[in-house]
Amino acid sequence: MSLVGKVALVTGAGSGIGRAIAQLFAKEGARVVVLDCDEVAGLNTVDAIVNAGGAAISCHGDVAKSEDVQRAVARTLERYGRLSVLVNNAAVQVLAKLVETSEEVWDRIQDVNLKGVFLGCKYAIPAMLKSGGGSIVNIASVLGLVGDPDLAAYCAAKGGVIALTKVAALTYGPQGVRVNCICPGDVETPLVQSYFDKDPDPARLRAEVSSRYALRRIATPDEIANAALFLASDASSFVTGSTLVVDGALTVKCY
Repeated sequence: MSLVGKVALVTGAGSGIGRAIAQLFAKEGARVVVLDCDEVAGLNTVDAIVNAGGAAISCHGDVAKSEDVQRAVARTLERYGRLSVLVNNAAVQVLAKLVETSEEVWDRIQDVNLKGVFLGCKYAIPAMLKSGGGSIVNIASVLGLVGDPDLAAYCAAKGGVIALTKVAALTYGPQGVRVNCICPGDVETPLVQSYFDKDPDPARLRAEVSSRYALRRIATPDEIANAALFLASDASSFVTGSTLVVDGALTVKCY
């Protein structure tokens, strides 16, 4: 699953799943552009890649802003001359039931989690077409497939990511652009850790959540990165429009 000769733009790559993907892609030979709204975190990811012998640059920006995404794609082309892979990973999460969700929270979650994917595809696909094709990997969630009463806006956005993935795959497949998405369950990221930390007994909550998985644990970022590597590489050359569930069997049971 080599990425030698490929150029990858990874959003939300300053930490968690995005950082793991950026580092793995660089390890497998890709030149990586790290896009994150946290400039320091993005630079830290680039430093880690470069110190390990890889090639990467940082681009500070918000995926919800058209001008920032356009700038990231332009900088990718300016520096590396092409764009082969896009990973739309950036996301935010706020706990709130539907009626309790403010319009401000709703808009921010849709802007980052769904509009950010739309903007990434909108500006990356033309660049990929000029290079003869490419691969887009959207990071959705099992919460795009099933519901969580405490994450109404997040579920809606991730369901939209899955639908948008299918539309993009059908539209641009004839021109050589593959588009797939990954639906992880819980992953060892700062986002999930913050969820545990809000509980009076974080260890108890972690054990409770882990018990819902057939493997009795949650995923590591590297495990999601491995799935992204498969979809980004030529090893998945006949895979497009697919939803790859990486959830330790969380969603296969009724009770």
